[in-house]
Amino acid sequence: MGTTQRRRPELAAFLRSRRARVTPRDVGMPPGFRRRTPGLRREEVAQLSGVGVTWYTWLEQGRPINASAQVLDAVARTLRLDAPEREHLYHLAEVPCTPSAEALVQTVGPEIQGIIDALDPRPAVVYNSRYDILAANCVYRDLFYTEATLADGSPNALWRLFTAREEKCSLQFRDTELPVMVATLRAAYGLHAGEPAWEGFIRRLSAASPPFARLWENGDVAEPGRRVKVFRHAEVGELRMTSVSLSINGMPECRIVVYTPDDEETEQRTALLRERREWLGPPADMRNPAP
Repeated sequence: MGTTQRRRPELAAFLRSRRARVTPRDVGMPPGFRRRTPGLRREEVAQLSGVGVTWYTWLEQGRPINASAQVLDAVARTLRLDAPEREHLYHLAEVPCTPSAEALVQTVGPEIQGIIDALDPRPAVVYNSRYDILAANCVYRDLFYTEATLADGSPNALWRLFTAREEKCSLQFRDTELPVMVATLRAAYGLHAGEPAWEGFIRRLSAASPPFARLWENGDVAEPGRRVKVFRHAEVGELRMTSVSLSINGMPECRIVVYTPDDEETEQRTALLRERREWLGPPADMRNPAP
């Protein structure tokens, strides 16, 4: 049995099970009399979703019909699907799933923070697809941050790299590294074009950094991946680091990036970062408001 043929009956069964658990009272409808169907009737789902009864019936029967993202979203709202259920519905209907804006509001729990803290003396950070910094360990903050990064105090790696004076930026070879980061940002932007948070970020950074504006206009796209990057720390010198991205289950469009020493000399110098921090104390919180 082909993939599509297998998914159709799964889609039908999933919709029936979700429909059965939603009562008329849940959606503001009178219960009525002689209801033999648990939950909502098909025609009620169709009416509440703004679709035809026949079309919804065929969808629930697993017939080979096409469904748009807008229609699936309407059905998902009627059936009160949560984020994992919505994504499951999209997969079964063979429609590309775009996470909702609400799903992309990310916070990092103590488990993830504990993982990146345990990687010390290797710098580690949690980025979302806009390079907002959701969490970082002490060595990352010591290596990359000396001040807040956005006007509202929210830390963002791209903002730091494009607005810091070159002598205060630890990343070397910015003429080759920054275009890759902007291309990675643009690849993620395709899912968020038109969203106020993204459009505002692009607009503000373009105004603050003409080099970013030029790179953004190029239209290049790239995916996150393994790269060797060179950094310079004022106290320990040059560091050659391999960056590795790790996805995080349950956090769409987020990743842990770990910087691993690329040679023995860098290994020794990252150890010095820890010794230096233990002597000086932890770096200032990177979320301090910008002046």
